[in-house]
Amino acid sequence: MGTKTVRLEEDVYERIKSRKREDETFSEAVDRLTNDYTLLDFADEFADRDESRWEQEKRVIEAAEGEEDEAVEQLLHEE
Repeated sequence: MGTKTVRLEEDVYERIKSRKREDETFSEAVDRLTNDYTLLDFADEFADRDESRWEQEKRVIEAAEGEEDEAVEQLLHEE
């Protein structure tokens, strides 16, 4: 993949720099910050799922929450 040199105003550069994660390159930060995926896109993806899929995901989440509750209870009673 090639590279390009771009000019940024200092204030724009500083805003990007302040939002850049420690483990990402400047290019990765710009890519992440300019991603067009919105909450509406997320909602649209889930709106297309049928009711049985929702119920299955709900059961998985509840089971995971139950496991967390059990782990907390176990830790509390190990004193």
